[in-house]
Amino acid sequence: MSGCIGGSEGGSTLQFGIMNPMEGPYSGLGSNQRQGYELGIQKINESDEFDFTIDATFENTKSEVSTARQKAQKLVQQDNKDYLSGCVSSAASLAINSFAQEQEILWVPGGGAIQITGSGCNEWSFRAETHSGQIARAFGPWIPKNIGTQGWIHYADYSYGKDINTSFTEQMKASDANVNIVGRSTSQLGATNFSSYISQIENSEAEFVVLGLAGGDLITFVKQAVDAGLKETVTITSPTMCMQAIRNALGEAANGTYGGVRYDPKIDTPANQDFVERYQEEYDGNPDAFARAGFDAIWMTAQGIQEADDTGPATVKDSLPGQEVSSVFGSNTYRECNNQATNPVWVGKNVPSDQGGSSSVELLSQKSGQEAVAPCSEVNCSL
Repeated sequence: MSGCIGGSEGGSTLQFGIMNPMEGPYSGLGSNQRQGYELGIQKINESDEFDFTIDATFENTKSEVSTARQKAQKLVQQDNKDYLSGCVSSAASLAINSFAQEQEILWVPGGGAIQITGSGCNEWSFRAETHSGQIARAFGPWIPKNIGTQGWIHYADYSYGKDINTSFTEQMKASDANVNIVGRSTSQLGATNFSSYISQIENSEAEFVVLGLAGGDLITFVKQAVDAGLKETVTITSPTMCMQAIRNALGEAANGTYGGVRYDPKIDTPANQDFVERYQEEYDGNPDAFARAGFDAIWMTAQGIQEADDTGPATVKDSLPGQEVSSVFGSNTYRECNNQATNPVWVGKNVPSDQGGSSSVELLSQKSGQEAVAPCSEVNCSL
């Protein structure tokens, strides 16, 4: 009966629970992420390529680890969901990693910390999102070659921010032995006053600052930094600086800053063209990296489910690793050693837009999916 209700004659209905931060410092990113999920589910349910449809229940994690854990428990234990996906916070994603293993359900997280498919990995967790280590391998070596060798790192004091501090330091120093991190500072997630850190950076010998911040934290920091005149003497960089939500919020203040680029709507693949057209028709604008990650989390995983012997998570988690699937980027795979997608990464500069308002992104360099991901021998995960 549920298969007929879902619109797939003779097929089955998969139960997905989708969790997004619709409140808190990641609310803007969570909203875009949810739109990507909605379009991915819509595409699956309209397609005749699949023997199933998807029934999804959406929950709001509020950017909080405890809330994410509570919502995951509700979705699995009360709503009987077999598949979970979402979250922007890396701390929340890691918490659900262990929960998915306990419950033996398949989990596709949206957090960017390396540990999710590194030291905190398990066979039930698959990530379609690009992680901070992939960004660092593309962006880190580029900084000393193009900006300078005297740097400062400021990061949020949780798993994602700590990842940025470690991975960017390693990648920059590996590419140029003259790199000198003249200072480091940390702030709490959701901080509202960065003036003391900005003053420290301004009074140092730093030529650039790497910001291990995301969402509202990054927006607030950059606004305060620009007001304080920091951008006049120090180049501002961040792995998430070129994201659409960040650029929209900062307006002209983003001009002249640099970032890692996880996704560009102009990518010339059939899957991306279809995705962009769907997004523009539904939401009257271009998708961002978080919408892409939500869409591919559903699209890539659904293809793996289709190829499995049955739709149960236990079977899918054994058949999905190493399987070649289509993604917005083209051919992709969840690697067998850690269930991480091999996504390409770019370095970008925020430049004034011809239409005014928010910046445009000028792509400066690219690393392929295989180049951007660390060899399995260097990954702190063994599946």
